[in-house]
Amino acid sequence: MDLSKEDRLPPFVEELIGTLGVHAQYVLHGNIRDLHLVNRRGRDRFHPLLDVLWNPLREVGYQALVLCDQVGGFHVAAAADGDTHAALEELLQGPREFPGQTAAQRQAVLDQLRNLTTGWAEQREEMMRDGRRLRPLRVALVVDHASRLVTDPSRLTTDERDFFLACLKLAHEAKPLEPWTGTPVVPGEPGRFNPVIWLADGERDIPGWLVSGSERIRAVAVPEPDADERTTMARLLRERYERYGGKGSGGGPNSPSGADAEETARSVGAFARAATGMSLRAMEESVKLARSRGMPFAAMPDAVRIYRLGVEKNPWSRGEIRRRILRGEDPGNERSIPRRVLGQEAAVAMTLDILKRAALGLSGAQATNPGHRPRGVLFFAGPTGTGKTELAKAVASVLFDSDQAYLRFDMSEFSAAHSADRLVGAPPGYVGYEAGGELTSAVRENPFRVILFDEIEKADKGILDKFLQVLEDGRLTDGQGVTTYFSECVLIFTSNLGVQRTDPDTQERKWIVKPGTPYKELETTVKDNVKKHFEQVIGRPELMNRIGGNVVVFDFISDAIAERIFDLQVGNIQRQLAHGHRLALEIEDSARRELLAHCTRDKWNGGRGIGMVLETHLINPLARELFAAPELGPGTTVVVTDVRETESGRVDTTVVLKKGDSDV
Repeated sequence: MDLSKEDRLPPFVEELIGTLGVHAQYVLHGNIRDLHLVNRRGRDRFHPLLDVLWNPLREVGYQALVLCDQVGGFHVAAAADGDTHAALEELLQGPREFPGQTAAQRQAVLDQLRNLTTGWAEQREEMMRDGRRLRPLRVALVVDHASRLVTDPSRLTTDERDFFLACLKLAHEAKPLEPWTGTPVVPGEPGRFNPVIWLADGERDIPGWLVSGSERIRAVAVPEPDADERTTMARLLRERYERYGGKGSGGGPNSPSGADAEETARSVGAFARAATGMSLRAMEESVKLARSRGMPFAAMPDAVRIYRLGVEKNPWSRGEIRRRILRGEDPGNERSIPRRVLGQEAAVAMTLDILKRAALGLSGAQATNPGHRPRGVLFFAGPTGTGKTELAKAVASVLFDSDQAYLRFDMSEFSAAHSADRLVGAPPGYVGYEAGGELTSAVRENPFRVILFDEIEKADKGILDKFLQVLEDGRLTDGQGVTTYFSECVLIFTSNLGVQRTDPDTQERKWIVKPGTPYKELETTVKDNVKKHFEQVIGRPELMNRIGGNVVVFDFISDAIAERIFDLQVGNIQRQLAHGHRLALEIEDSARRELLAHCTRDKWNGGRGIGMVLETHLINPLARELFAAPELGPGTTVVVTDVRETESGRVDTTVVLKKGDSDV
């Protein structure tokens, strides 16, 4: 890969090459393990980092690139000619441990570093060839895996500190060499250092004072590929795919035309968009995966999904999930969403619309580049006990036909600072680092999930920042550096925001809306107050922008719906007695009316309030009577004849046990 002045290099390489006269050491950090694009004579190519570094270095007079790491020690990575390679192999014989375990080993490594920065000037001054003394060698040293040289950059051991301090001193003492003759630089003439290039995953993986403590050391970021670079890479990989006659490529080595231009542009664009957030190397690996599975290039988005998630199945791409949504919408189906969530027609209809959009892959379709956002996002708001959690469960059952696909996080447990560590994993060095995050681990285990974040307003602000990343990019990186993708998940947030407010004077909670408020008015009020909360109270308007129009408002339950919920819950109690104890439960009409009146008196707690009253007014008295009664055999009928509440607040429920025609 010979370079000329017309060639276009990655910006970080141009920055390094252009400053070799003023900086003796560099810290390259970021996307260092990736492939990088180079344009030579109008043609794009991609190469590994060492190649992209070596070729421009050779063009400006460097004779070799030396690589060292903790495993292999020092060795020649590239050389301009065989003589230089042989000479370096002889000069590099010495320390194989880097930076060394003992004081003697570390000193030998530092001596070798000093020799590299001077080009072995003293040693070569004593060597002769054809009657001439040998000039210092123009060499660049790359220290690989620099992030693994220390356990904790903020808590260096004495040996680690001394080693990096010696490297800092070496940067100050280094002198530039004239590029071509190898003689020490003459004042006023340009010269270049023999640089030491540290390769680190992150800028802070090595001591911060190594960079900030000297003008001779420069930190250079290696960025992730942008959209243009991914498009260029997709085009190059398409050409390679055709060259090797991949399935569905439309051509081969002897094919002069290949696929038509429009189809090529479409498949390249789809591949580039699907690879959003991926490295160029990951794109290359995705193509290898597609070829190994016999997939056509047009199916590269599927190959990318398999590469990301590690699973081949995709329930979203099958017609079955559409049929499930249609069945879940049918009121005639006992397991349908309208049958499970009562009295919330508007909320259910909007939720089903969002699910249909998710099944068709149209979430975020209005954006120029929707990226890899979650399949669906829902924000359930409204009074407590109105069916928000039940609807989330119904969504999981409809989409994936499994309770295991439903994952719930109670955000009241994540209200403390640093509680985000539980979701995504603790940073290195902290307790629980090895365990990983509860959220990220669960999604990697099964990427096709409904995830419920209950009572989101109680979460710490640090967690809200994590949600921003998930909603925008569809991914999270945990404390161990492992990326988790949420592109196949449906995220549901629930909240009671918008229905109550805190009085600034008394600090008392007061209702903003009340039962009987027309739904349209209630919906507008709740949405406005939810928006104000995110913008003014917690200062996260961008989070509300990501949620957008996916706020689903639940209504208070009506009298008719409250009675239906009452009947359903009483039916559950009857089934439990029948299955668990072989007892029949009957409630006389007058007792039922009294019990219903008690259960539906308070509309503020919704269906959950009905259940709480049933516990105190029915289940507790039943338990008292059954516990005190002698052994009851099958066929016994439990009859509730009266329900009264005394002045003291105690519930007096009359229960009669009958076996056949006789009272027990």
